[in-house]
Amino acid sequence: MKKDTLKSFLTGFGILAVVLSLFPYVAVDYWWIRIFDFPHLQLTFLTLIALLVYMIRFNFKEWRDYAFSIVLIACFLFQFTKILPYTVFGPFEMENATNTAAPGLTLYTSNVYQENTKYEALCEQINTYNADLLLFTETNMPWMQRIKKEVDSNYSHQVEVPLDNTYGMLFYSKLPLFDTHVKYLVSDSIPSIHTKVLLTANDTIQIFAIHPTPPMPQENPMSTDRDAEMMLIAKLALESKYPVIVIGDFNDVAWSRTSILFQQVSRLLDVRKGRGLFNTFNANNPIMRWPLDHIFISAHFKLKHIEKGDDVHSDHFPLFTSLSFEPESKASHQRPYPSEEELESAQKQIDNFYDSLQD
Repeated sequence: MKKDTLKSFLTGFGILAVVLSLFPYVAVDYWWIRIFDFPHLQLTFLTLIALLVYMIRFNFKEWRDYAFSIVLIACFLFQFTKILPYTVFGPFEMENATNTAAPGLTLYTSNVYQENTKYEALCEQINTYNADLLLFTETNMPWMQRIKKEVDSNYSHQVEVPLDNTYGMLFYSKLPLFDTHVKYLVSDSIPSIHTKVLLTANDTIQIFAIHPTPPMPQENPMSTDRDAEMMLIAKLALESKYPVIVIGDFNDVAWSRTSILFQQVSRLLDVRKGRGLFNTFNANNPIMRWPLDHIFISAHFKLKHIEKGDDVHSDHFPLFTSLSFEPESKASHQRPYPSEEELESAQKQIDNFYDSLQD
């Protein structure tokens, strides 16, 4: 490629990188804006490559060269600071377990991909991880029938909502459940599971399992529904008198404005921070991957272990987490109470959803 052509290409890409980096901050819910939250890691990498090529390949003779390089450096730093907390270079948000005598809790979640009929890989992982709590999303009746054969003997507490619309949910527990409800917060076709788990004779925890719609033209042209469901759950988590875990396929990345606000309002911790991205989607594309499946946890817990499961022929990788229940230490890593501005922002997203129903 000729120097002038390469320079023009890099200049054009640099301008595009700046625009795409700022796109998610535009305060509208259209899918073609919100979708740019997702490939942030890839955009950051490409910006760095463009910067390095520009600096190595060209001699700086004009102020424009210096100005362009400064803009690219600023763009890269802006991009990198968003993902830095989710790398091993960031600090832990949830502390490592310290009390070996504390009650433990293990969770396993997998978006099975409804059209996937290769059931055995997932069933093998169910037995391998042997988690206390299991959540499966995108589950229809055939998936429920196959999973039940695997779990019925060990998981006597079950909440099953098989659906053919890719929003079915199955929740299985070795521990007793009570006050269990399947709720449809934003649509009569999008369930969420709300239940309490008896962790020990004296300790109860609140579980919310969700799978909101993604902002994609074939699914939902707006992120309004997803954002509202996340904010409704965040407020429920904030108001709960019990330790809380929110688990599921959020169809949102951890660094988006909505996910950040969700954490601020709910006061829940992200076990990924300081430990790695644990990209669960897209299992079929090693380049275009990002974290869509999440387990947000209250400060009553500390982390023993987190890992991404092996391929189960889905477009998502499973996620496994092992926790230690140490409520006596929660003050050491508890998030602050949300500010009035944060609460108002959450309520605005909820109000936007209800307003959209009137349109």
